[in-house]
Amino acid sequence: MPKYDVVSGDSHLEISPDRWTPRVPAKYRERAPRLIKLPEGGDAVVIENRPLYVVGLSLAGLPYEQHSPLGMSYEGAPGAGSAEERLKEQDRDGVNAEILYTSSGNASFWRGITDDNAYKAVIRAYNEWLVEDYCSVAPDRLIAMGIMPETNVNDAVAELEYCARAGLKGIALNAFPSGKGYVVPEDDRFWAAALDLNMAVTVHVAIRAEANNQIFKYKQVPAGVTVRGDPVRQLMRFGLSSANAVQMVMAEVFERFPRLRVYFAETMIGWIPYAFTQVDDIYERSKYWAERLYDLEPLPRRPSDYLKEHCYWGFLRDPVGVQIANEHGIEKAMWGNDFPHSAGDWPRSQELIADMFADTPPDRRQRFLAGNAVEFFHLD
Repeated sequence: MPKYDVVSGDSHLEISPDRWTPRVPAKYRERAPRLIKLPEGGDAVVIENRPLYVVGLSLAGLPYEQHSPLGMSYEGAPGAGSAEERLKEQDRDGVNAEILYTSSGNASFWRGITDDNAYKAVIRAYNEWLVEDYCSVAPDRLIAMGIMPETNVNDAVAELEYCARAGLKGIALNAFPSGKGYVVPEDDRFWAAALDLNMAVTVHVAIRAEANNQIFKYKQVPAGVTVRGDPVRQLMRFGLSSANAVQMVMAEVFERFPRLRVYFAETMIGWIPYAFTQVDDIYERSKYWAERLYDLEPLPRRPSDYLKEHCYWGFLRDPVGVQIANEHGIEKAMWGNDFPHSAGDWPRSQELIADMFADTPPDRRQRFLAGNAVEFFHLD
C-alpha cells in the first residue's frame, strides 16, 4: 500500500473501445461502441442513437496554442495507453493514485443502445475490463469508478454488487439509480446497498437532465391552479454545481441515510459559501408555499446543513476557491489533475499545487490533496 501524499480525485480513462469490447458477448458485440477515424485524422467513438464522441479533450502536456476540439488520436496519446504506462504518467506528475472516471464510455452515451440486455452486457464488459485487465495492475493506484446502468434500480443494484465483489472502490452515477434525472423512493435500495457494501458513491460534474427536464417527483397541483415556480428549482438558482445534491436533500435522502456521503467531482469550490447561504435564504422564503401546493414537507434542518455534512466537491486549478475554502473553513473537497484532459496541468501538477496551496495550512492542504480521498474511497 503506497503512502498517499497526492491523490487525484478526478482523472479520466480515455480508452479506445477496441481494448475492452472483445469482452462483450458475441450476440451483442455489433451493438457495442466502436472506433472510427475522422477525415482530419482524429478518433471518434460511434454507437447507435448518439452523436459521435470525438476524442478532443485528451490534450495533456500540449501548449495551449496546440489545443483543438477537432479530434485527437488515441494512439500514443497520454493517458490512453496501458496500465503500466499510466503508472509512469502518475510518477511523472508526482501523483500516488488517481480516481478514474470513464470518458468515451459512460452509461448515458451507451444508453443509445435500445436493447436493455445488450446495453447491460456492454456495461458489464467494461466493468470487467476495469477490474481484470486495467486496475488489477496496481489496484491501490488505479482506482476506477464502476459504471452503473440507467435502466432501473434492480439493475443498478446488481451492477453495484458486482463492482463491490470484484474489488472496485466506488461507482459513478450518470443518472439517479432508477435511471431518472430526479430522486424516487425506489432509489433507497441503492443507497442502502452502497452503505452495506462500503462502496463510494460519486457523480462526475452532474447527473444528466431528464429529457422533460423534470427534477423532482411532486404531487399534482390542483386543476385550474397556475403556478409560477418550482420549489426545488428555486433552490438551485445559485451555485448550479450543487443542483443534484439539493435534489437529494429535498428528497430527504440524507435524513433516511445519515451515513451516506456523495462526491461530486469537477465542480470547483469557490461558489460554495455563497451558494449555501442562498440555498438557505431561498428555502426559508419558499418552504411555506412549497408545502401548501406540493406537499413538500419542511426539512428538520437547513438545506446547507445537509450539504456541508454529506457532500464532497472536486476542484482542479481553482486558486480563488482554495482561498475561499481557507477563509470559510470548507473541509470536504478534493483536488484532481483531470489527466489527460485539457483543464489539467499534467505533467506540471506539482508546480500548480505549490502555487495554489502556498498559503494553505498544512493540515488542510493534506486533506485536500490526499486525506479526504483516502477517507472517502477507503484507501487505507
